[in-house]
Amino acid sequence: MEVNQMMINKAFKFRIYPNQAQSILINKTIGCSRFVFNHFLSLWDHAYKETGKGLTYGTCSAKLPAMKKEFVWLK
Repeated sequence: MEVNQMMINKAFKFRIYPNQAQSILINKTIGCSRFVFNHFLSLWDHAYKETGKGLTYGTCSAKLPAMKKEFVWLK
């Protein structure tokens, strides 16, 4: 006997109303995330073109502390 199971996803949407200080912090956080993502995407692309393999999560996460020292505003 075959049992068909259907997966149901449920989502909630919330509206936030940050004050000015919170809004600045949110924008800084998103900007840092974008910078780090683009930096590692560039490194991954370069590694892929050179070797045919991308970078692993471990390789990228090991480079984060040095990146935080180089770019103090990432802390």
